Amino acid sequence: MTTDGATDAITDAGTDAITGAEGAGPDRPIRVLLADDQALLRSAFKVLVNSESDMEVVAEAADGAEAVELARATRPDVVLMDIRMPGTDGLAATRLITADPGLSGVRIVMLTTFEVDEYVVQSLRAGASGFLGKGAEPEELLGAIRIAHAGEALLSPVATKGLIATFLAQGGGADPGREAPAYSERLAALTAREREVLVLVAGGHSNDEIAGRLDVSPLTVKTHVNRTMAKLGARDRAQLVVTAYESGLVRPRAE
Repeated sequence: MTTDGATDAITDAGTDAITGAEGAGPDRPIRVLLADDQALLRSAFKVLVNSESDMEVVAEAADGAEAVELARATRPDVVLMDIRMPGTDGLAATRLITADPGLSGVRIVMLTTFEVDEYVVQSLRAGASGFLGKGAEPEELLGAIRIAHAGEALLSPVATKGLIATFLAQGGGADPGREAPAYSERLAALTAREREVLVLVAGGHSNDEIAGRLDVSPLTVKTHVNRTMAKLGARDRAQLVVTAYESGLVRPRAE
């Protein structure tokens, strides 16, 4: 089955609100950890994030090792993680955070100067919810935090459409030392409708859009998405996108 490769899944976060590490809700702002080796950039992000009533910066890290340590200490909802940092980089830190059962509710948004490269693909495989360019507008950055916190896949609209899917399908950016998941067995556990929903999720469609295509309610779609994530061992929708392409269930269109 094919799709247009539209993995720009910046969707309606309100449809799929999923609580963060500490169960953020109307009475508690989204807790954000900033990880970047540039102090000036961290300061700018901090001012921006703290200007919003529904979010707050709870910690700042200058490298990946510190980011992991602070993530364990503060249990943030979302980590804004620079990919390239001295020492333990953002990719290694992401692997450590997503592999920690105690941090299963933490969502990671990778920050990168170069929005489409092998590191981005590896970040998604490592468990990041998506990525955003450092040159993004303030509204995009704030939106990225809310989208990631809601459990949505965040793939920047500035990125070339379908390039991530192409990398995944061709094995580009492969993670050395990481065994390929037993996709055939996992996919076999899905119902026909769950497979259909997975394909649409991989196409970047929101729950409302999927509901319209399948003529069901958004709540029904949400149930299918949650069951699919559970069966495939996916942390969020970004991981569903990765699984759909790497398993061959969805193939990118040749550009």
